[in-house]
Amino acid sequence: MPPIISISNLTKTYASGLQALKGIDLEIRKGEIFALLGPNGAGKTTLISIVCGIVTPTAGVVPEDGHDIVRDYRAARSKIGLVPQELTTDMFETVWATVSYSRGLFGRAPNPSHIEKVLRDLSLWQKRNDKIMTLSGGMKRRVLIAKALSHEPEILFLDEPTAGVDVELRRDMWALVRGLRDSGVTIILTTHYIDEAEEMAERIGVIHKGELIVVEEKIELMKKLGKKQLTLHLQEPMTAIPADLGEWRLALNAGGNELEYTFNGNEERTGIPALLKRLSDLGIGFKDLNTNQSSLEDIFVSLVSDRK
Repeated sequence: MPPIISISNLTKTYASGLQALKGIDLEIRKGEIFALLGPNGAGKTTLISIVCGIVTPTAGVVPEDGHDIVRDYRAARSKIGLVPQELTTDMFETVWATVSYSRGLFGRAPNPSHIEKVLRDLSLWQKRNDKIMTLSGGMKRRVLIAKALSHEPEILFLDEPTAGVDVELRRDMWALVRGLRDSGVTIILTTHYIDEAEEMAERIGVIHKGELIVVEEKIELMKKLGKKQLTLHLQEPMTAIPADLGEWRLALNAGGNELEYTFNGNEERTGIPALLKRLSDLGIGFKDLNTNQSSLEDIFVSLVSDRK
């Protein structure tokens, strides 16, 4: 199946000389949840803005389901729903009027039953006749999502959708996104909450200083780059790691009470049995041990730090 979005050699240089994007190549599959991660100023919002037709690229092409975002703007844009970071909507309109108007902007015929479903899914139905200005920050965020879904888009961009909102909305958002994905909608998510990407996404892209430095299946990324750690809780504290243990990557923590071994969990030989035997030979006892694996956040920090 051809990708629903195919970005090729996309660059953006502003009049100030700032090169926000540098030769981005990226394909988004139909019906997937793709998370785009990156620090502030990395180019996430610029990339989304170009794909959504808000910002004009300096070079490159962005066909969306066969429609070029520049040459065939109207057809391409009609397939897209965008939830922006900023709260931008008419504060004096009601929730119902605002969401219905957004549907009309895309030339879609009125469909009250669809608008009702969207509002119910977002827990906005009881607020449908309230003016936007009377809503809480979390409810206003829900209205932005409802507006993006009003015209039944095939592609949904969520630009930091849960930044600064409560846990309940984040949970509702996750459930809604999964439901949309199950119905065939393609989701592209940018987020500062890496646990959100780890929870939701099937593939991860990391952008840094305008360059896409990695695009990988989430599971494969964590297999390739995720490290495992074995922590031994020692019976007696140590002041230094014996020279006889030099062949393992060890660190002393917790005031010398913990010995930590970092290893690649994908390797056939982890070195753990040999380490435990050597400890026994040296008379170093431990009362407990546990292992843990690097999170997506650890991997993200490592990728970005390596390119500073």
